[in-house]
Order: sequence, then C-alpha cells, then structure tokens
Amino acid sequence: MSEMIFGAEATFSNMCGVTLMNTPVGQVVAEVMKGKPGVELVEYPSMIRVDGGEKLVFDYDELSDALGEDFNEMTFEEISSTHYGRMVHLDDKTMIFASPEAAAEYIGFTLTATESP
Repeated sequence: MSEMIFGAEATFSNMCGVTLMNTPVGQVVAEVMKGKPGVELVEYPSMIRVDGGEKLVFDYDELSDALGEDFNEMTFEEISSTHYGRMVHLDDKTMIFASPEAAAEYIGFTLTATESP
C-alpha cells in the first residue's frame, strides 16, 4: 500500500474574495469587478467567484450605475454567500481585506498589545 502525504500551505496568501450568486444582478456585479486591477473571476453554473489581492471594493454608486437600480449593503448580502478576508460594510461600499491589519481602522483591530483587565 502506498503512503499518501497530505500537506497545507501555511503562508499568507494576501488574497480575499467572495462568492456571488450567478443571477442577473450577480453577473453585473462580476462584470464591474472584472475590470478592476488584480481581480479574477471564475464562473460556475450557480455561482461566481470574485477573488483579488489585498482588498476588494464594491462601490455602491458604481454598481447602481451599472445595474440601473439602487445597489446597497442589503443587495450585496442577498447575492453573496461566502467570503474570505475581513468584510467591512460602509454606507457607500463594501470592502473585503486580505488581512485584519489592513482593515484595522474600520473594525477596531489594534496592532499593539494591551493588558488584560
């Protein structure tokens, strides 16, 4: 019997991403994101993977213009199912960061050690 060896890459990928439903709205969002530097799409019958390095920004005004209707956090939540990275929702955009340090100012993450109470 041959021995099977399994492993995992433990280095930081500096990548983040989200899975969108492959619906008319999801397709428009994916098309907008596809035009951004460093963004890669993989389309499947029921979903679209949107992956990028360091940070993905889903600008609601830009997406509203492309859709011809209002796009906001609720719409984003309706068409997305999973993500990796730190997700931050603001009034005008959703951002996904590859590392918590990059999202620190938005999520209250501190980079300095503090004493326990």
